[in-house]
Amino acid sequence: MNSASGGGDSNPGDFQPTERTRIKRLHQRAVYDRAGVYAILDAGLVCHVGYVIDGQPFVTPTAYWRDGDRVYWHGSSASRMLRHLGRGAPVCFTVSMLDGLVLARSGFHSSINYRSVIAYGKARLVEGEAEKLAALEAFSERLTPGRWARLRPPTEQELKATTMVSLDLKEVAAKVRTGPPADDEQDYDLDVWAGVVPVTCVTGPPEDDSRLKPGVERPAYLNNMVVG
Repeated sequence: MNSASGGGDSNPGDFQPTERTRIKRLHQRAVYDRAGVYAILDAGLVCHVGYVIDGQPFVTPTAYWRDGDRVYWHGSSASRMLRHLGRGAPVCFTVSMLDGLVLARSGFHSSINYRSVIAYGKARLVEGEAEKLAALEAFSERLTPGRWARLRPPTEQELKATTMVSLDLKEVAAKVRTGPPADDEQDYDLDVWAGVVPVTCVTGPPEDDSRLKPGVERPAYLNNMVVG
């Protein structure tokens, strides 16, 4: 899914594995092509951001979005994580999605189907009102295409109260598992059910705010939301 801010995808080619991103365990599940990585990122909504402050590791879950060759996340200007990353601290950015429970004929070979992305680098502060507004619009349009134009514009104070960072997608890898169990050959004769239980992320019917102004109808763009 491309953002609505017009950034698009420059598509400079596949990601080149580095010492940190080279998949060593089950390397056949590695994904380095840009389109495959971006498809996973565009399907997710929540990332986990890893960083270290004064020798203490932290991992913070937060919402994110992609615009071109960057991912963005934001929060309060009082956020210790955002202030720390804005000063150029190294960051590990991860996204993962559960797609199914893989039930094998043995506990050892039972697994999960998943899609995951990991990226390393240094985040940068998004500064300037115009860049902040463009990034926030991209986030809104990624979730609910067509909604941004109907919203009250952010105030100057709201923009000041919001800190935003972006991470260039340069050192990146994905890992994906799909398909049925891979049992030991002799176990296929066992009287044990095996297969996959799919797991999906779906949106439910919209629920009106209790203080919704009378006469305000549900917008059509709610039908265009895509999650997962």
